[in-house]
Amino acid sequence: MSSHARIGIVTVSDRASRGEYEDRGGPAISGYLNEVLSSAWEPVARVISDERTLIETTLRELAADGCCLIITTGGTGPAPRDVTPEATEAVCDRMMPGFGELMRKVSLEKVATAILSRQTAGILGGSLIVNLPGQPKAIGECLDAVFPAIPYCIDLVGGPFIETNADRIIAFRPKKN
Repeated sequence: MSSHARIGIVTVSDRASRGEYEDRGGPAISGYLNEVLSSAWEPVARVISDERTLIETTLRELAADGCCLIITTGGTGPAPRDVTPEATEAVCDRMMPGFGELMRKVSLEKVATAILSRQTAGILGGSLIVNLPGQPKAIGECLDAVFPAIPYCIDLVGGPFIETNADRIIAFRPKKN
């Protein structure tokens, strides 16, 4: 087992994948992780189009490649090409609906259109997949809400022990008796 966590970062965007639009979501996720993680980690970044089969294949490849956490950005809205949640549900063994519920609750405190977001999360083997919205500001707000539970979830699915910068985010783990 390697001494660092591999974390998949997937930007789902037709325009960014074609180079017509700068990917701001993936770098926002990387920046966030650099800020909150105190343990070593390695990003495995992908920028792909809004194609359900491609999203499914990418998620499966990242999980098979040892990513304990896979964070997606984009494709969670109501538009016809927004299919990231469907792709996530198709590949996951178990869904973790609390992630989406909490992210929407936090986002709704900021903007009424957050109710249109369909982000979700699930478990694929030993990987936790979390779908985030596409806006960098919303990415940080959503991760702040759910990240305290992520390291323990990764523990429970057999992933590496991830530590956070306690000045920024305190990871919740139950006390051992």
